[in-house]
Order: sequence, then structure tokens, then C-alpha cells
Amino acid sequence: QMWEEAIALGKELAEQYENEMFDYEQLSELLRKQAQFYENIVKVIRPKPDYFAVGYYGQGFPTFIRNKVFIYRGKEYERREDFEARLLTQFPNAEKMKTTSPPGDDIKNSSGQYIQCFTVKPKLDLPPKFHKPVSEQIVSFYRVNEVQRFEYSRPVRKGEKNPDNEFANMWIERTIYVTAYKLPGILRWFEVKSVFMVEISPLENAIETMQLTNDKINNMVQQHLNDPNLPINPLSMLLNGIVDPAVMGGFANYEKAFFTEKYMHEHPEDHDKIEKLKDLIAWQIPFLAEGIRIHGEKVTEALRPFHERMEACFRQLKDKVEKQYGVRAVLSSLDDRRGSRPRSMVRSFTMPSSSRPLSVASVSSISSDSTPSRPGSDGFVLEPLLPKKMHSRSQDKLDKDDLDKDKKEKKKEKRNSKHQEIFDKEFKSTDISLQQSEAVILSETVTLL
Repeated sequence: QMWEEAIALGKELAEQYENEMFDYEQLSELLRKQAQFYENIVKVIRPKPDYFAVGYYGQGFPTFIRNKVFIYRGKEYERREDFEARLLTQFPNAEKMKTTSPPGDDIKNSSGQYIQCFTVKPKLDLPPKFHKPVSEQIVSFYRVNEVQRFEYSRPVRKGEKNPDNEFANMWIERTIYVTAYKLPGILRWFEVKSVFMVEISPLENAIETMQLTNDKINNMVQQHLNDPNLPINPLSMLLNGIVDPAVMGGFANYEKAFFTEKYMHEHPEDHDKIEKLKDLIAWQIPFLAEGIRIHGEKVTEALRPFHERMEACFRQLKDKVEKQYGVRAVLSSLDDRRGSRPRSMVRSFTMPSSSRPLSVASVSSISSDSTPSRPGSDGFVLEPLLPKKMHSRSQDKLDKDDLDKDKKEKKKEKRNSKHQEIFDKEFKSTDISLQQSEAVILSETVTLL
């Protein structure tokens, strides 16, 4: 299911078929396959495999894996317990380590076999061609493929424990693993070539958590917009866990920990980070609003009371956030964040010319000759609606005699020029108005980027 790789290889083959071999039959078949691959990328949901860090410690292992760490790509829907069981069958005498901390020299130099296994998160590394937001269905492939950096995070407490707020002194110790090659490759596992560690402060952890939550809401909203047949249960759990204070508590703990005069006085260097956290909190509201709107359209009657309670909680949350952190308008920004492709929408309707005068922009958009200009993507075009006889095709079909047809054409040209003279004369006047018997077509083309 790595259709992205198949497309890249297909383009190389297409170059050979088209310009070297001139085998157009093979080329057409290949292009049809490529079209199917592109459609699969957008429409087919692919399972995301997990990645595991495995360390082999002790002198009992062969030299090529002894005291080394490897990153393995698990099978589809494979849990860590199943992967460990499969791994331990290859080394029945090995002992499984119960901690994720790096072992000491006593274990590395021992004569036994110790295996350390834990789940790591791949770090997204988008190709340079994605220089602007794209669909999550496209990006999701690169979240678990063509990855070379992996991270493992564990919480570390510093200072005295605060029973009222555990986020105040919750630091994150993050270990970054870099493999020799990108995964997946010719193998499903590669050796780790470099390891380094960074510490994430409680405030930075809060910013990262809020950003991930917003991205998760936005991604799920986009999935439901792209596929209306998706089940509603995951969306229900996600939204309710955020808006219902009885479930998760929301970001109230962040406010207690960081939005206080005491914290600002003790950490004046964190002013910009606090403002960023407030901005992320404010941006969460429009994303939640879009998710709840979709939920209300898809909810069943049995879950209607649940949805109404969730709406009530959201209204309280929205009033509180907008009062403290401001309002964020995202109707147009939401499309940009979704990464949806540009779409064109054309709306046309007929209105009496006497209902309103033509605007200056509308006048300038009409061609000076008898042929009205076509509607563009950047404005409105007002076109004169000619008499029905001028647009009648059935009359032309009935004119089988060439002489009669010539007479008809001359009459048309005469009426047309007369109509244009009247039309141009009225345009030159300051107060532009059309006769009540005439009508105009208003065509609007809107391009959403």
C-alpha cells in the first residue's frame, strides 16, 4: 500500500514508454494504474504501524547486535506485547528489562542476555514539495513512512509535588533516536546511530499538548468532511473529553499553573510562551465549533441528549475563552488549515434590471463590442439578456433555404446593432438604468484557496 513509491517508479517507467520505447499501449495502462494510486491515497484509510526501540544488552548476544539499539517497524495492528512475544521467541534465554532507562555497565558487561523494548514515536519529516498545507490524508503517509528520527518521552517531576496541580512541575525528558537509514527500507529494522536527550519544561509541554489537541480536532473534522460515512463515535469521545469539564478538566490546570502573577514574576522570560499558549487556547474554540456542528448533523436520535449536553458545555467554554483570550474567526482559515484543494463555485441567477443600478465595477467588466465578456474568478460580470428570438436555435434549424437564412441573419445583425446602440447610450449616462422589459444575468465565480 505504499502507493507514493509506486507513483514515483511509474513516472520513470512512463518516461521510457513515452520517449524511448514509444509503447503507448503500455503507457496508457501505466497511467490508469497511477490514477488509481492517486485515488487510493485520498480515499483509502491505511493502518499506521507502530515503531519499537529494542536494545540488546549483555555479552551473551552476537557481536553485531551486542549492546546496540535498533528501531523496528511493527506489523499492521501489532501491539507491543505481541511484538515482544515474537522477539523473545528468537532469544528464549533472554530476560526482559522492566525499565526504559539506559542500562548500566553491570548489565552491558554481564554474561547474560537482556532485552529492552518500548514504543517510540516517529518524527514527521515532510518532503520539501509540501511547502503549503495539504490534506491530512496525504500527510498521514509521511507520519509513519520515510522516517529516520524517533522520540521517546517520559515525565519527570522536579521540586515539590503540588497536589492541587500536577502540571506545575511536570517536566518531560525526551530521547531522540536517529537511525542509519529511513524506515521502511530494505529491512524492517535499522540500527540507531545517534542518541541525544532534551528536557521540555512544564510550560513548553502545555504548549505542545494544546497544539497536538488542536491538530487532532482539525484532522478529525477534515476526515468527516471528506468522508461523511465515517462513524461518529471517535468524534463524540474526542469532543466530549475536551468540552466537558467533568471528563478532562480542560485547560483549567494550565491557567492555575502558568497564568498567575506569581509565575510571571518568577519567570519573566516565559512571557512570549504564555501568550502563545493563550493563542492556542483561543484557536481551539473555532475548531471545536466545526466539530460540534458536524456532530449535530450526524448524531442519532438516541444520542441527541448527549449532543445537547455537549453543546451546552461548549457554549459555556466558548463564552469564557472568548472573554479572556479573544475571538478567532476561522471560516476561511479553517479551509487553509485543512489543506483542501482549491474549489470553484459558480452561482447564476436572473434578476430584473430595475431592482438595482449597475455598479461601476460591473460596467467596466462588460466588453465594448457586442460580445459580452465571460465571468472571471475575480469579480462579477453583468451580461445583457438579448431577446429570445436572437438566441433561438430552433428557428435556425427550420431555415433550410439559404436565401431565407441570409435574410434572417441580416435582420439579426440589424436588431443586434440597434440593441447595442441603446445599451451603449444608456451606459454613458450618469444614472445608469435599463428598461423594465430587459433583464440581466448575474454570474459570480468564487475561488476558495
